[in-house]
Amino acid sequence: MAMGSQASPQDRGAARPDRPFVSPGQRPERPSDRSSGGAAPGGPAAAGATRLLVVRHGESEWNASGRWQGHADVALTRRGELQAVEASEVLGQFDAIWSSDLARAHRTAQIIAELLGVGPVHTDQRLRETHVGPWEGLTHDEVEAGWPGYLDVRRRPEGFEPSEVAAARLLAALVDIAGQYPGGEVLIVSHGGVIRAAQRAIGWTMPKLPNLSGSWFVARDGVLSPGDAVHLLPGEHAAHEAL
Repeated sequence: MAMGSQASPQDRGAARPDRPFVSPGQRPERPSDRSSGGAAPGGPAAAGATRLLVVRHGESEWNASGRWQGHADVALTRRGELQAVEASEVLGQFDAIWSSDLARAHRTAQIIAELLGVGPVHTDQRLRETHVGPWEGLTHDEVEAGWPGYLDVRRRPEGFEPSEVAAARLLAALVDIAGQYPGGEVLIVSHGGVIRAAQRAIGWTMPKLPNLSGSWFVARDGVLSPGDAVHLLPGEHAAHEAL
């Protein structure tokens, strides 16, 4: 896959700080830099900061059947592939694209990378979903039958990766990736549970993420700050909110 040409600052990245999502066909602007007190995008205070757009993968086969996935290597559905295509239409250029090594994330990233002309896709196991232990492959009803009441109180079974452990490995990966692209912008395709765990760990909480949603993380001198929420598929976000 050929590398894309270097994009201008105005044509890179995604998400508008004044909008919860971007509209198809509209070229998004760079995100605000919250670590610099909300300085104007691309201004002097933004120099040196690396911005990481971390989003959940497209719909997988087990998303469609309502099963807990964790580290299971589940493929995208055709709908998930089309979601990746749609997301690429509202993304600007990035300096690099990274993903979890699990198929549902990696395939999402490959589709976007090919359409944006950026590549190859780099992988890191630390970007994997939270390991769900004995719940892997089970539906909501099956979990409730085997562990009555656990879901209602957010209790987890033995063998389920603690949220703080999952967050720590993802955040460590983000710091390492940011260090390779000082002052740049990187797209990272990961998983909903671990993204939310990482957000909580640095002091910002998002609701459950629909596919191709996530947020910016701003890295400066090895320290991560939360950035703006991003919903690349407005229709998916609206449907998710209505549930």
